[in-house]
Amino acid sequence: MAGKPFDPKKFPGMKRIHAFEFMDFRWFPGFLRDYMTDFLQFISNRFDIYKPVVPMIEEALSKAEENRIIDLASGGGGGLLKLAEHLQHNNPDLTIVLTDFYPNNAAFKRTVSLSPVFTYYEKSVNAMAVPSELKGLRTQFLSLHHFRPEDAVKILQNAVDAGSPIALFESQERNVKSVLSMLFSPVSVLLVTPFIRPFSLGRILFTYIIPLVPLFILWDGVISAFRTYSVKEMEQLVARVKNNESFEWKIGKQQSGPGTVPYLIGWKKGN
Repeated sequence: MAGKPFDPKKFPGMKRIHAFEFMDFRWFPGFLRDYMTDFLQFISNRFDIYKPVVPMIEEALSKAEENRIIDLASGGGGGLLKLAEHLQHNNPDLTIVLTDFYPNNAAFKRTVSLSPVFTYYEKSVNAMAVPSELKGLRTQFLSLHHFRPEDAVKILQNAVDAGSPIALFESQERNVKSVLSMLFSPVSVLLVTPFIRPFSLGRILFTYIIPLVPLFILWDGVISAFRTYSVKEMEQLVARVKNNESFEWKIGKQQSGPGTVPYLIGWKKGN
C-alpha cells in the first residue's frame, strides 16, 4: 500500500526495495486488477501452493480456540478454495470471511457459491485497522509485501492490541530464483487464461489482443519479489510491535513444491 517512505534508521539492514506495483494504485482499472487476481487465484488452487502450511494454520486456530478465519486482502477470495478444503477435514465448522481494501463483492459472491465455508464483508477493510466485529484468526496470503515496514508493523500491532491471532504467508522470496520465475509469468498467463472461470471476453481481449494483463503481471510479479520480507526482516517487524512479548511468534519458511512459503504467525500466550 502507499505510504510515507520508511526510515532506514528504524529498520537497520532491511534491504527490500519498495518499488511500485500497479495493483496498489487507486486509479488502476478495477477490471484489470480483477483479471490479475483471477490469474493468481487460479495458480494458487491449481498448484495447491498453501497446502504445506495447513498444519500451521490449524495450530494457530487451535491455540487461539477459533474456528473462524478473517482473511485480509483477499482479492477475489477464490485462491483459498483448495486451502479451505484441507482445513475443513479437521475443522468442519470452519468459516472463512473474505475482506479486502478494494472489495470485489461480485468475485466474493462467486467464491461463496463454490463453497459454503466462505462468507464475505462488503465494506472496505484496512488490515491496519480491522473492524472490531471481525473476530477470528487473521490471515493474509501473498499481500504482506504490499505494505511498507511501518504499515506492516501497524498490521501486527493492530492484531496484538485486539488480542487476535494472525498468520501471514507469501509465496515467493527475495532471491534470483523467484525473480527468474516471475520473468516467465507472461507465458503462464498465456497458457492458463482459457481455463480461468468464469470465462470473460474482456480477459481474452486484454491477454491476447491487447496484452496488458501479462505485462502488468510481469511487472508486479518481479517487484513483489524485490518487496518480499526476509525472515530476519519479519523478525524486525515483530520487534517493533509494542507488547509483542504477550504473543508467541513463529517466523520462517516452508517448502512448497519448487518454491518456498515465508510465514509470520502469532497468537496470544496462554491460549
